[in-house]
Amino acid sequence: MLKDDYNISITGRQLYEAEDRGEVTLSTTGTYTQRDGAQFIAYKEYDEDDPRQAHTAVLKVEPGKVTMIRQGSSTRLILEEGRRHLCLYDTGFGSLTVGVFTSKLKVALGQEGGSMDIRYTLDIDSNLSSQNELTVTVAPRPRRRAEPEL
Repeated sequence: MLKDDYNISITGRQLYEAEDRGEVTLSTTGTYTQRDGAQFIAYKEYDEDDPRQAHTAVLKVEPGKVTMIRQGSSTRLILEEGRRHLCLYDTGFGSLTVGVFTSKLKVALGQEGGSMDIRYTLDIDSNLSSQNELTVTVAPRPRRRAEPEL
């Protein structure tokens, strides 16, 4: 069960061809924890077709590497600056193997949260599919003050 004690903002931008761009922004709540030298950002993603269905998405942040995991699916993307990884991506209709090359991985996360900027490409059968940018910010949610007793 997620405690939802952090505000999480994720902006993803894609460039398919010269002028074909897309941008998606997600503002949600989730958790931010640290253990064994890694940080974990977890939040719920809801199905567009059935908003009652949710999957937990986890960003595991280690020195020089971010792994994106979607629980309940085979999706696991590894983002490591200067390296290309072959990763599984679940389309909802089946899984496919994609190449992920990370050209920029800037992580500024501390005890109370912070931000990440990632730039990477996706390729299928070594053919460029898209160029992508991902910005993630994590901040503690303001605590509610207790109501005064009367």
